[in-house]
Amino acid sequence: MSIKKKYSTVRGLFERHAAGESPAGFNVSLAGWVRTVRQSKEVGFLELNDGSCQKNIQVVFGQEILDCPPANGSAVEVRGTVAVSENPNAKAPLEVNAESVTILGSADADYPISKKRHGFEYLRTVAHLRGRTNTFSAVFRLRSVLTFAIHEYLQKNGFVCVAAPCITSNDGEGAGEVVRATTLDLRNVPKNPDGSVDFTKELLGGGRFLTVTGQLNVEPFCAVFRDVYTFGPCFRAENSNTARHAVEFWQVEPEMAFADLEDVMDCIEGLTKHMIMSALKYGADELAFFDAQIEPGLVRKLENTVNEPYARVTYADALDILKKSGEKFIMPVRWGGFQTEWEKYLAEKAFGRPVFVTDYPREEKAFYMRQNDDGATVSAADLMFPGIGEVVGASAREERLDRLLARMGETGLRPEDYWWYLDLRRYGTFPHGGFGLGVERMMMFVTGMGNIRDVIPYPRTPGHAEF
Repeated sequence: MSIKKKYSTVRGLFERHAAGESPAGFNVSLAGWVRTVRQSKEVGFLELNDGSCQKNIQVVFGQEILDCPPANGSAVEVRGTVAVSENPNAKAPLEVNAESVTILGSADADYPISKKRHGFEYLRTVAHLRGRTNTFSAVFRLRSVLTFAIHEYLQKNGFVCVAAPCITSNDGEGAGEVVRATTLDLRNVPKNPDGSVDFTKELLGGGRFLTVTGQLNVEPFCAVFRDVYTFGPCFRAENSNTARHAVEFWQVEPEMAFADLEDVMDCIEGLTKHMIMSALKYGADELAFFDAQIEPGLVRKLENTVNEPYARVTYADALDILKKSGEKFIMPVRWGGFQTEWEKYLAEKAFGRPVFVTDYPREEKAFYMRQNDDGATVSAADLMFPGIGEVVGASAREERLDRLLARMGETGLRPEDYWWYLDLRRYGTFPHGGFGLGVERMMMFVTGMGNIRDVIPYPRTPGHAEF
């Protein structure tokens, strides 16, 4: 059963017009928010956006209808008839001749979104209102499209969605970059006899953190459903103020039973291409806006991305390419780590398309990644996108209990803190692998937006957690 609404939508009118079903002469009732207003002595024009699509619709009203026009940002109800421009190339092919305009909620004179173009940095200070601008309505509508595409692709390929907790008792990456969650009274912190904090007085008992990754919690469900995923926010206490990092970000984290790294990379390529194809299909208006206003050539870039295979290169071969490139990098190319500037060079210049870098040094990667036979590298892969760098991190998981315990010892992790995770290796261990895809970085690639703070509704970065 479809939902019947009191009001028509701007999107519905434009879709009918595009399909050749002219809505001219239709009586309509619209409700939305005023983007701009112009008025002469006898007639006025307002641009109405009702949130149903990227486009505004122009409303024409006489002075007898509304002698005092609503301010920008006001919510209004419009009743009238639809008119179609005789010029097929008109910027506004449809308009509504108003029979009545009712102000449902007026905006105060200090409404912070004016007609002029605002800088993105300013708009972050009014994050609760910036969605009303053309840029951010396009950003967040596309985020919805990509989110749906993630679930659509995985569900159609047999994955089961599992809810991983946001509050955990462990550091999933073993890097120490955890955000502590506490209910203790910081003015009167309970102490043990040795002076250390008594975390047993916590509401949930013991030291607790906001999750770094849902991976460890979702892995056990591979032994239930075979292919699974979790999707939600993750947190890193990383004091980084780059355009690519945030304290809170969203990840989709699939895990695949009886899979090796090649299987995992195939899934990543299929998923990311499906996301881009969904954006091209369902976000065409938004992408056209970004192509014109943010990144010229964006649509062509996205079309090229889905039409050619992603490159794959080992870590050792990638370093060799970088060393022979003649490029002057800020950080000299050497074994160990992988700099963002190296990532971008490989994707943008060496291959000119997304590229997987595989088989990283074991010291650079998390304890749970499967160790290769050479004893020096792990079966891991990062996917680099042009202009962004790393978007996806993946690996085969270490299913051998003795190898996993030895690696935990090397990294200083206590097995007793991960007893439940180790049980998976004791009770029917099996080869498996998975990945984490950062939604915000994928958004940056698809939209051309240059800062992670501008692709998430309420960015959390060092020193900033407003709203």
